[in-house]
Amino acid sequence: MKKHLVILFCISATLVIYSSCKKDDDMITSPPTVTLYDRVGGTTMVSDPAVPGTMIEQGRLTLRSVVDSSIFVIAADPAMSAFFPVLLGEVGSGDFSGFNALSDNLTDFLCSATGSTNSSYAYTGLSMTDAHNPATNDRMGMKASDSDFDAFIGDVAVGLSQNGVTDTALINDLVALLETTRADVVQL
Repeated sequence: MKKHLVILFCISATLVIYSSCKKDDDMITSPPTVTLYDRVGGTTMVSDPAVPGTMIEQGRLTLRSVVDSSIFVIAADPAMSAFFPVLLGEVGSGDFSGFNALSDNLTDFLCSATGSTNSSYAYTGLSMTDAHNPATNDRMGMKASDSDFDAFIGDVAVGLSQNGVTDTALINDLVALLETTRADVVQL
């Protein structure tokens, strides 16, 4: 029994000595992965200008700001307004509940898609196909074509610009992310 304890001690000591003497260059470390969510502000907590006295992650605030601006740009775009008759009717009569729901859903979608790990920001809405199909979402006015999707991307670019997002690489990466939904959104 003593012999086994001595052998175990020697093995343990060797491992400790070996690992403590190992050079840093020999250590394999992976650089941290920087997500799109990190690039738009990440998890740094900031005051939420829409809800005084509360805090919000900077990444979510940035995405929500772009989403809100983009929704208004899309609503003012004659080529896009036909897709949102219910929303435009509500907003026209002073009811912003549909706008707020769309903003929350799209912001949650973008938070999830850009790499947020905050479970409070997880997207739980309809699939992209169902969300953009008038047969499954009565808030949609009609189905979209490729040119409609291009117009949408252009309107989101205006929303990015209105919020000071000017980093070309970041814009390209965000547009590339939106492009991954084209096959589900375009149904004509």
